[in-house]
Amino acid sequence: MLSPPRRWIRDQSPGSVTSCVRRGLCSRRHSLWILLILLVVCIAIQTFVARQARNDKLTGLPHLRFTVNKQHLFPTVQNAWESIQSLTAKRDVKSPQTDRTADVHQQNEGYRKQLDYILSKHVDNLAIDSQTKARKVSAGKPLLPKHGASLGLQVPLALNSTRKSLIPNPPSLLKAHINSVPTKETCHPKSHIVFLKTHKTASSTILNILYRYGESRNLTFALPLNKHSQLFYPFSFASHFVEGVSSRSLREFHIMCNHMRFRKYEVAKVMPRDTFYFSILRNPVAMMESIFIYYRSIPAFHKTRSLDNFLDNSWKNYNSSVTNNHYAHNILAFDFGFDNNVAPGADDLEERTSMAIAAIERDFHLILISEYFDESMILLKHALCWSLEDVVSFKLNSRSEKSRHPLLPETAEKIKRWNALDWRIYLHFNTSFWLKVDSLVGQEQMKREVSQLRELQTKLANSCLKDGGAVDPSKIKDVGLKPFQYGAAVIQGYNLNPDLDTQTKIKCQRLITPELQYTDRLYTQQFPELAAKHKQETKGVSPRRQRSDRTGMTGRAWARDAHYRQMMRRKFSNLKNQKALTSALLPHTDANNNTSMP
Repeated sequence: MLSPPRRWIRDQSPGSVTSCVRRGLCSRRHSLWILLILLVVCIAIQTFVARQARNDKLTGLPHLRFTVNKQHLFPTVQNAWESIQSLTAKRDVKSPQTDRTADVHQQNEGYRKQLDYILSKHVDNLAIDSQTKARKVSAGKPLLPKHGASLGLQVPLALNSTRKSLIPNPPSLLKAHINSVPTKETCHPKSHIVFLKTHKTASSTILNILYRYGESRNLTFALPLNKHSQLFYPFSFASHFVEGVSSRSLREFHIMCNHMRFRKYEVAKVMPRDTFYFSILRNPVAMMESIFIYYRSIPAFHKTRSLDNFLDNSWKNYNSSVTNNHYAHNILAFDFGFDNNVAPGADDLEERTSMAIAAIERDFHLILISEYFDESMILLKHALCWSLEDVVSFKLNSRSEKSRHPLLPETAEKIKRWNALDWRIYLHFNTSFWLKVDSLVGQEQMKREVSQLRELQTKLANSCLKDGGAVDPSKIKDVGLKPFQYGAAVIQGYNLNPDLDTQTKIKCQRLITPELQYTDRLYTQQFPELAAKHKQETKGVSPRRQRSDRTGMTGRAWARDAHYRQMMRRKFSNLKNQKALTSALLPHTDANNNTSMP
């Protein structure tokens, strides 16, 4: 039988009352101790947080960087607006150190402009249909240069595709272009660099910049095997194409920048893990006109009277299996390692474009634009943490104006259709280029630094160059500084001032040395014994055979390339025939599992 609950009643004995009072006091004492401990912990946490906030103010926003959440980056306008609000809140915090406040403000301003662009662009995606919309990427900045009208292009350029096709993967784009901005404290000059040298995009000038930077700092170049001028282009790159890899004579390579067909996992076998990858693109319309003049002798162009004639009969004149015909069709996609043979109206064109863009964003930290070369050099300067003197240059491998031909608007449209894959890749990275400008530099600072770069270039031209600028090859005095002439193009070069002191002459000579001569010199410096061996082997070759239509040194380099390409084709052909023979000799099994010998 259950006993009734105990209650406080008057007839309880005094002893039981005292016991209950003692028990109650003890339990209250425990509660008080627990509350006291919690109070001490709270005070300690509050003190720590206040001290941390005070330190943050004194150090001038050290945690300005932010990371991008893949899942919540781009799903709604609300998320973009919340990102802007959070950055605005950070921007409002003032730093007592005035010399660093300006830098922080510029960085915050870049973030604000970029996110404003992202918000407006996302709103557009929600509102517009798949019709083509003509718009600018950045205020006052058209997508194409001022001479775009001569190419039959509208300025500002119309993004002639849907948002989905041009920017198929906004999160990946933003992941590549909204990264933490280097500050004065965290920025260290990069020396592990891969530059994918594309064709007819001002890439020879960038090669000269990298050569000069590396040579002046005694860095090691990943140069082509056996003193070749290219990394056995157009074959897809393999690590053993680099001199010193197979022999293991070199342990570390700093810069790789010669022509190759890109293949990331093979490049990664040669270059360190912290390597910075970048490349440059050019408007495919202007690039096609240049390629037609320069590579006029390739089979695809050989029988055509004009560029229009080729474009009107492109599939008749173009055979992808013929050697060197890849120059005539989507050459940018080919250089990046993709299949360039895609028809303009192919059903999978947009899918292949999306895959190519995603792969480039994954493998490259920065894509520059040839039409904005000076802006590209400033952007590269900030990305590599270099100085202005490191990115100054003179134009190299540039054509004379008399070998340039203006294009009609109808011709420009034909080129866009023929090179549809290149055109879409270019449009996408032209857009992302200006996002990168806003995030890394900012519009106002970009204008100032471009002006400083041009002033430095003018100063160097007045100091170094005899005629103040480029001259036709017939007027170049030093044969060793004469650029290689090919096709119908007239490639200009430079003459040095005769009254330069030794140190200035070396500096100026590096600025104007053509690609093939500079590559040959670096190979000789890096591999003196191998260079002497190659020189001995070519000693008996007649001058006429050495020159062909080039200088002796450049002729030998291109002859070696041609010989190696022919050797590789024979090797692949033999392997193919061997596989076919092996397959023919093996026993065959029919559908009924009956084995028979050939």
